[in-house]
Amino acid sequence: WGNRVYYSHPVSLRRDDGLHALGGCENMITLYHGSNVEVRKPQILMPNRTLDFGSGFYTTTNLVQATDFARRVTSNRGSGTATVSVFEIDEDLAFDLCDTLRFSGVDDAWLDFVADHRMGLYCGPKYDLVFGPVANDDVYETLQLFVNGAISREYTIERLKVKELFNQLVFKTEKALAFIRFVRAEVVDARG
Repeated sequence: WGNRVYYSHPVSLRRDDGLHALGGCENMITLYHGSNVEVRKPQILMPNRTLDFGSGFYTTTNLVQATDFARRVTSNRGSGTATVSVFEIDEDLAFDLCDTLRFSGVDDAWLDFVADHRMGLYCGPKYDLVFGPVANDDVYETLQLFVNGAISREYTIERLKVKELFNQLVFKTEKALAFIRFVRAEVVDARG
């Protein structure tokens, strides 16, 4: 059957979804990972809390998002230096050879996937890569209200669609990590 790319609904691979091409290489995209340490060799670590897409190595195409996260992690841990590690990936090759789940925006499928992971209840198919909106701190309260049954699915999606949501590309397997290449690391001002 080969590898699969699943979509919550059809999307372009590089247009309008946050993924962008590098220089003259149509299929190369730049990814950022914010942390309190430089990450040259990504690893899949078990998180100490539930995350949107489960365990994996989390990246984004948004430098501002990665920078903010690096500052937050450094402050919360009280150690290290706010650092953004920069990677690149051949999107066409990785997405062709990996089982990939792509969410183009907030919809029923994304909400179910994130809510199940946040509650630790996900038991669906396993993927190598997952791409979609990040449920950042701005939307966490809305997600919690939905998970606790305080607001409806329709109202949750309506509320989340008006938020500016960044993206995340999560590497969930060693197979997927084989496609990412470290470029450099940048120390960021911890104060913002």
